[in-house]
Amino acid sequence: MSDRRYAALLMLPAALFLAAFVAWPLIRLVVDSFYEISPISGGPRTFVGFANYAAALGGDTFQDAALRTVAYTLIVVTAEFVLGLATALLFSALGRRSSVFRTIFLYPLMIAPVVAGLLWRFLLIDNSGILNHILFRVGLLDSPTSIGWLSDPDLVLWAVAIPDIWLTTSFMTLVLFAGLQNVPGDILEAARLDGARAWTLLVRIIIPLLRPVIAVALIVRGIDAAKAFDIILIQTGGGPQNASQTLSLLIYQTMIRFGEPGLASAMGTLYLIAMLAVAVVAVWFIWRPGADT
Repeated sequence: MSDRRYAALLMLPAALFLAAFVAWPLIRLVVDSFYEISPISGGPRTFVGFANYAAALGGDTFQDAALRTVAYTLIVVTAEFVLGLATALLFSALGRRSSVFRTIFLYPLMIAPVVAGLLWRFLLIDNSGILNHILFRVGLLDSPTSIGWLSDPDLVLWAVAIPDIWLTTSFMTLVLFAGLQNVPGDILEAARLDGARAWTLLVRIIIPLLRPVIAVALIVRGIDAAKAFDIILIQTGGGPQNASQTLSLLIYQTMIRFGEPGLASAMGTLYLIAMLAVAVVAVWFIWRPGADT
């Protein structure tokens, strides 16, 4: 047996897995988006063309959920990148002395998102939230109910982002720290000898050299944050007044609660196209393969 045939046989199980659990569901998603489908199993299917897409794009609910998804993603990814880069730089400066701290810092990655959502719900929930009671005891709040973290429509999107930031900042730190290990030390040392300050080193040397790593980290975390579902569902269910309803929650509720699989499929297809477009743009502008670094 030739090497090519042997390699093809080795890849066959993975190809079958991807075809069954990735390609086929995506095809069904796109096909279903052109039909009005009964929520009852075996019910009628009526071809409606682009009517589901028109209903999704023309509805205020979809547009508002899309804007909230963008806002939530920007909040989460920006906070994680800033905190992750700062922590990665600190760990890199400490060298081997940071090994224990790196291990401890990675612990949140081992926690399931549902558990993290429940934990922070107990910390932030009105009246009985631990955080408000602590702030009240130290004199920063007039009463334990002064801040409605999960009940104030103007505040809730920031509040539900906190568990996500706490949970996955360590991922961003890990990726950026790994990239920092490949930054040539002689370049940094030469820049220091030329009188470059810390900020100049960061902006002019370190970040440009980390561009591919930053692109991967931002794309992975951006897509992951944009499809946030379980953390928000367990804390608010999209409320209050749909103020924390992201696209993932809207698609879920359209499919399960309102029984409109065709419309939900159209929303999901639009969502997928948007994520692919964002990924392509991020790779082009942040990474810029082939560009001089």
